Amino acid sequence: MKKHPSPAKVPVEVTVPDSEATVQQLNELLSNGSGFYSLPAQHFNEVYPRIYIGNAFVAQNVMRLQRLGVTHVLNVAEGNSFMHVNTNADFYAGTGITYHGINANDTEQFNISAFFEEGADFIDKALAYKDGKGKVYVHCREGYSRSPTMVIAYLMLRHKMDVRVAVATVRHKREIGPNDGFLRQLCQLNENLVKEGKLRTK
Repeated sequence: MKKHPSPAKVPVEVTVPDSEATVQQLNELLSNGSGFYSLPAQHFNEVYPRIYIGNAFVAQNVMRLQRLGVTHVLNVAEGNSFMHVNTNADFYAGTGITYHGINANDTEQFNISAFFEEGADFIDKALAYKDGKGKVYVHCREGYSRSPTMVIAYLMLRHKMDVRVAVATVRHKREIGPNDGFLRQLCQLNENLVKEGKLRTK
């Protein structure tokens, strides 16, 4: 007769249900435990294979991008104000780099979730380029709030990652700090994906 394992031997999941990610949980993943956040130490970091998050400095340095082998640039801060990065398709004309711009503001009220699918589609296309040899540079001004939010949403939408896993994945490679409004929108996306059965459950 088969012995059933005693309840004590069954691993118990102590995490909250997948649908209930909170802004507070995400902030705990982003800070160092004492509630302190670090600014990025590097101009850019590869946060997932062939996906780079970085700042405007590198975005405007075409030679640097070409040396990195970047084939696509996603500017999540397109625009003319000091909070934005004034590049466009013309800026990269003739460089071999494909450009896409999203005019997002780094404010808690801004609805960045309206661009999650658009951003994920562009990242998908970039990575599929030349039989999977593409590299995408996703940036805003500092590579701290807008662009990490877009990459986290991509990992959730295309790699079925829970928002906490996606945030931790990016944070492991780069110091980031999306504003609370953006984190709330990522939690909402998480809830929607759970309802639709589109997230990997543990």
